[in-house]
Amino acid sequence: MRIGILTGGGDVPGLNPCIKAVVNRVAEEGHEVVGFRRGWGGLLYTNPDDPESIATNTINLTPANVRTVDRTGGTFLHTSRTNPSRVREAEVPEFLETPDGDGPYDFTSHSLRVLDALGVDVLIPIGGDDTLSYGLRLHQEGVRVIAIPKTMDNDVHGTDYCIGFSTAVTRGVEFIHNLRTSTGSHERLAVIELFGRYSGETSLITAYLSGVDRAIISEVPFDIERLAEMLVKDKAENSSHYAMMTISEGAQLEEGAMVLSGEEDAYGHRKLGGIGAVTGQLLTEITGERIIYQQVAYLMRSGRPDSLDLMASTNYANMAADLALEGASGRMVALRSGTYTNVPITVTSDGVKRVDVDELYDLNEYRPKIRHVMGKPMFLY
Repeated sequence: MRIGILTGGGDVPGLNPCIKAVVNRVAEEGHEVVGFRRGWGGLLYTNPDDPESIATNTINLTPANVRTVDRTGGTFLHTSRTNPSRVREAEVPEFLETPDGDGPYDFTSHSLRVLDALGVDVLIPIGGDDTLSYGLRLHQEGVRVIAIPKTMDNDVHGTDYCIGFSTAVTRGVEFIHNLRTSTGSHERLAVIELFGRYSGETSLITAYLSGVDRAIISEVPFDIERLAEMLVKDKAENSSHYAMMTISEGAQLEEGAMVLSGEEDAYGHRKLGGIGAVTGQLLTEITGERIIYQQVAYLMRSGRPDSLDLMASTNYANMAADLALEGASGRMVALRSGTYTNVPITVTSDGVKRVDVDELYDLNEYRPKIRHVMGKPMFLY
């Protein structure tokens, strides 16, 4: 058996240990693993008739060449946001004929040809909703697919936990506590922008654990005047004369919109970021207070994974490898109610997974309000 593996979308800590564990488990049973470089781009840009193209876009993985990869974060296979079913004309490989029309173009037939030519029996994509949506497409085309969920937003349907989330929260809490020294020294308001497009869970849980004064999440548009009043009060009541807030990158002012830039990617998303700067400027104009604005962004998902992400990524990998070796198809490994399991990959198309605002957020005070934790998953989601 030959198993393919790839990583797509944003990098997170835990990807390299996951790849290593798959390779070791598969090799232990006498089978092969081929890694596709740069996510689904590895399929799109591979010319199966050109050995040089195959060597550029794939790598045969063995226990020897993955021996030390788990010591670093990110993904040594690299990643991209390529979607072979939605390729712009400028991104079409030279060896492929551009179909009629203006595009974007669907090259799924080419993906199937590459998998067949390379003798890939099972494909293990590691990614979030976008990456796994194409995994679902290949499953529907008859490819055997076993998916592994990863995203620091922890918003893939069907699982309580995605690789990368714990480390992102850990990093966020650490940076917020570090920023307290400068914020307090200068007696300012701190606006800390965290990742989170449609789901504010990363911001919410980071705020909950770090004890910031206010937390703005993607799910709840906010009134800047009311927020300003709260922060000024928070600062006045703090003996160190400062106040801190977090804000999800996908947050919106009331009657406003997400702060977006650039063109849409292959999954229809434009680049997010900057709502924290906008909020900071407005707070200064309203209150006269000086602001420290910090966009934590990529630092949240950089570096080595914490022990929880190491545990989850390694166990997900072993489960995925076992499912592949047992002949399963169209499944996604998952954690549900504290137990490792697997679910149909079709659950990834169930829509956007978001924070339960009624249970976890105080709409009036703009902060976490955990009403009860009994019976909830470890990360309250």
